[in-house]
Amino acid sequence: MENEEKYLRAKKRVQNLKEFYQHLLSYVLVNTMLFIINMVTDPSYWWFIFPLMGWGIGLIAHAFSVYSDGFMGADWEERKIKEYMEKDRRDE
Repeated sequence: MENEEKYLRAKKRVQNLKEFYQHLLSYVLVNTMLFIINMVTDPSYWWFIFPLMGWGIGLIAHAFSVYSDGFMGADWEERKIKEYMEKDRRDE
């Protein structure tokens, strides 16, 4: 049973990582396209910066959620649950 839980947890992490890489690829491709369009149409005003920065904030948040397993991730939650359960046992 424990091995199945570990497998499902690992599978979920891999899925999250895959989704992040897809998000990163979309970010690079779309913003490259926007940069090219901006430079071809009006290179004097760099409007492509706005979607680049806005989407970049979202991408950073996504990266944090994927790579922050040690800090408030699934493992952290499990450790905290076990810690509180152990504390409750000692307090009884």
